[in-house]
Amino acid sequence: MWEEKRACSVYKVFTYSLLMILGIALSQAVDLTPISPLLKFVTIVALGYIMIEVGLEFTFDKSKLKSYGKDYLIAMTAAAFPWILCSLYFWSCFDIDLTKAAIVGRFAAPTSAGVLFAMLAAAGLASTWVFKKARILAIFDDLDTVLLIVPLQMIHLGFDVRAILLLVIIIALLYIAYRYLHAFKLPTSRPWILAYAIALTLATEMFEKSTFISVEIILPAFVLGCILVNPHNPKRSLFHRREHAFIQPEKRWERVFDDTLKLCYMLLVGCSLPKISLGATSIAFLTFHVLALTFLANLGKLYPMLCYKKEASFRERAALSVAMWPRGEVGAGILIISMNYALPPVVIQLAQLSLALNLTLTGAFIYFVIWILKKPRMI
Repeated sequence: MWEEKRACSVYKVFTYSLLMILGIALSQAVDLTPISPLLKFVTIVALGYIMIEVGLEFTFDKSKLKSYGKDYLIAMTAAAFPWILCSLYFWSCFDIDLTKAAIVGRFAAPTSAGVLFAMLAAAGLASTWVFKKARILAIFDDLDTVLLIVPLQMIHLGFDVRAILLLVIIIALLYIAYRYLHAFKLPTSRPWILAYAIALTLATEMFEKSTFISVEIILPAFVLGCILVNPHNPKRSLFHRREHAFIQPEKRWERVFDDTLKLCYMLLVGCSLPKISLGATSIAFLTFHVLALTFLANLGKLYPMLCYKKEASFRERAALSVAMWPRGEVGAGILIISMNYALPPVVIQLAQLSLALNLTLTGAFIYFVIWILKKPRMI
């Protein structure tokens, strides 16, 4: 049974990657300009849907805030190293300023929480220290990415009145998320989450047109998820092995609905890539840079291996670090945002191809985690 679940998860991950690559191929082979506004709207809606899920999954005990400090710092550092390494790589190898490099380099930071949880649980690791710690770090990882991308945008816009208002909005949204964490009891079925995402996308677009202040969908959607009541029963955590345990769909049509939307999202992300004229750029050039970016992103994720020395063995810490390698929805969302900053098309293409390669390798990463945990006890 576990082998069947594991094969299913690996199949889904490979499907995600192939759909993104297919979308990239379509964006280059077909002129999608006439429908680009619609494509962008639908893509942002799907991203909002995913971020509402992440918010729903984010929970903590307010009476024990200090106990989460260490985990957050480790997650923040584990997200910072891949971001810094990839940003410096873009800055040094391409004609792009450091601010824009920092924005597009952020795609390397977030671990794909949904895919990670599904794969580790399918591999039979749901009761291990690695799974429990990876769940905390992945959520904080996503949170750190959401928090940092907005100030990066503010730096890009410059410190004018709009930037100050944007900072005020960010602080207000974060306060709302903390003050009313899972306090509002509203429907959280899949169709309702999609409806919330559509409403938020329309609201942010109207707000931007009327104020010229760009509040990307990532933070508002995450905050909305945070303030909605979470129906998850913590005592049944091991029964929720699929993805986003706190809103685990119980009916088959909801699972199909959720999978279909996310499959479409990965295709749309690929379709959002602008046409690229590579000129004299060779396949060898693309291959080299994609492999370099993927290596740097995963190298930075090894930081947790140096932590938790009193809690776990070296092999468990190594397995935890490798488990943080998979990237997915949130990283793809950062790439969508990056397209608004007049970046060289080849930079976006390399980032997307690196993301696709990383997604393709997720199954191999999880098998590597299993292999590490099965090795004889190390230091």
